[in-house]
Amino acid sequence: MALLVSAALFAIFATNVAIGSFGGTPFLGDVGEMLLLLATTVTFVVAILKSEATRRQGNK
Repeated sequence: MALLVSAALFAIFATNVAIGSFGGTPFLGDVGEMLLLLATTVTFVVAILKSEATRRQGNK
């Protein structure tokens, strides 16, 4: 679940960057973009840690 949330947040971030690079007005400013990337990173780390915990429980 957390990995899907992370992917969705990253897709929003990438869309915002693409809009800005093609000359349009991005819908997020600098601070919003930074917070979105932070949320993406945190959810990705949570997903990886959950995956590691599940994998370690399966090996015991």
